[in-house]
Amino acid sequence: QVQLVESGGGSVQAGGSLRLSCVASGWTYSTRCMAWFRQAPGKEREGVAAIYTPYSTTYYSDSVKGRFTISQDNAKKTVYLQMNSLKPEDTAMYYCAIGLYPRWDSSREYAYWGQGTQVTVSS
Repeated sequence: QVQLVESGGGSVQAGGSLRLSCVASGWTYSTRCMAWFRQAPGKEREGVAAIYTPYSTTYYSDSVKGRFTISQDNAKKTVYLQMNSLKPEDTAMYYCAIGLYPRWDSSREYAYWGQGTQVTVSS
């Protein structure tokens, strides 16, 4: 059984930083893509960032490029999302997802999802 557990969300003022973590268990393939998506109330879920294993190729949405950094610790089976220079429009529920060969920003191509962690940025 694959499980993803996110942590690190919270409330922060604009310009602040947060680091999200996602621990994966039960994934038996050596190849994977782990990604962060977010969903704000009344909006569709959107891809934020993704990282592929084994080559650690990364992708970012235009809205977070230069502010967010995705990384991973393979030994800990953990993926991180460092979020800097946060803006009120970054407010959303953030979800971690894992898949085998997804298009990085296509939510329907990911097999498993975490429960989400809330990020709120106040102006």
